Amino acid sequence: MVKVTKVKSGSIYEEKESYSRVVAVDNWVFVSNTAGRNYKTREMSTDPVEQARQCFHNIEGALAAVGATLADVVRSRVVIPNVADAPAVMAFVGEKFRGIDPCSTVTCPPLGGPDYRVEIEVTAYKGAGAAGAEYINVSL
Repeated sequence: MVKVTKVKSGSIYEEKESYSRVVAVDNWVFVSNTAGRNYKTREMSTDPVEQARQCFHNIEGALAAVGATLADVVRSRVVIPNVADAPAVMAFVGEKFRGIDPCSTVTCPPLGGPDYRVEIEVTAYKGAGAAGAEYINVSL
């Protein structure tokens, strides 16, 4: 039997827009696009790297709620509306994912409002971080 767990983080948009921060289907964990807002204080820095730091804090808490960690992430999607912010944000993202090396997509479209400087979405597989990864280099 398939086990489905849905987690809410307290974001007002989860209720308004009818979505969950996390949906875990057995070992697969899907974390919704996550902004750099502190969901308890409702505060959000204007600095894009600080927003990315808060995104990861929010994501790590969401993963922990279903027994996963950042090491289990197999795919990430990073949205940075201002292309000038991309190098600094992606340097930080690179530090967070060092040694995890998920598939990654980075785009620079507009977000839901001008205050949002970065949003991150991830997909994880519980236990992937503990599994040994095989690295293969290819010429494409």
